Formats: sequence, C-alpha cells, structure tokens
Amino acid sequence: MVFRVLEPMPIGELQSEALPAITLFMALIKFDRFEWMVEKATELGATRIVPFEAERSEKGLALAARKRIERWRRIARESSQQSRRAHLPEIEIPRGFSEVLSDASRHRYFLDEKPRGRPLLGAFPPVSERVREATIALLIGPEGGWTDLERGQAEKAGWAPVSAGPTILRAETAATAALAITLNAWWPSIH
Repeated sequence: MVFRVLEPMPIGELQSEALPAITLFMALIKFDRFEWMVEKATELGATRIVPFEAERSEKGLALAARKRIERWRRIARESSQQSRRAHLPEIEIPRGFSEVLSDASRHRYFLDEKPRGRPLLGAFPPVSERVREATIALLIGPEGGWTDLERGQAEKAGWAPVSAGPTILRAETAATAALAITLNAWWPSIH
C-alpha cells in the first residue's frame, strides 16, 4: 500500500484541543436522532458523550443502546476526521440518572424547558474565570422533558437549571445548541 500527502494540515487548525473538557449527558432518544446528535456533538467539541435513561426515555432504549455503542463510536470517528479533531470523544455505555448526577465536573448545567432556569450563557462564570482546564457537564433531557422528580434531584445534586432559549427544542437540537453556546463562550477566553 502506498500513501501520499495530498495536503498538509497545519497544527494550528486543531483548535478543539485548546477547549475545556465538555461532557454531554444525553437522555436516550430515538436512535436516528441520537446518532445525528453524536455526529454534531463531535463536531462541536464534546469530550465525552454519556447516554442515560431518564424517566421519560422510551422503554427498552437503554438495553438496545448497548448494542449501538460501536456504531456511535464509528460515527464519532468519522465526524472527528471531518472536523479535524485530534482526539475522539469518548462514547460511554448508558448510565442511570442517579449515576449521571454524581458527575464531578466543575461546571454542571441541566437544560430545562421550564422558564425557571436562566439563560445558559448567563450561567457561565465571568470570562476571566473561563480556563482551558475547566470541566463542564451539560445534562439534556428526553423527548417530553424532565419530570418534577428529576428536576428536584438535579438541583439537589448541585446542577444549575438553565435554558437554551425561549422555545421548546427537540432533545438533539437542545444538545447541539447547548454545545455551541458553551463552545463559543469559552473559546474566545482561551484562544
């Protein structure tokens, strides 16, 4: 097999490696939408993608998801190549909601469709405190939203309720919007 260089890729183009570690905790949703979300989350710089079963997740998705992990990892690999990421995001096995809530990230936000959360952008620390070493976790609910019990558990565990805007978004759209907002909020301060 013979290879040849078609076009050198300058190291400066690998900007995603200068970003903080962003974990996306994503409630299990229909697999075609979840796969789309994996692709976009990878392009937007997610470091880890952790599926979990929420109360309103379709029954049986958690068990079936274990069989899809390799497919999701392949999608992430292809998206990493397209977006010129030097490192693949970790795609983890599905977790339970209580396990997700115990995540130790420094900045933890759960997107809520109820109007009680402040805008995600306004929940971030001041620009001077946005450092590359930051660990950020975004918690995205299922189709149908969070239950009151889940909201209470998330807040009790120290997750800040936030909103990605004034409209109700599909789960995969909320994940993409939250990642884009987070990426753009941190990028100029560490660039």
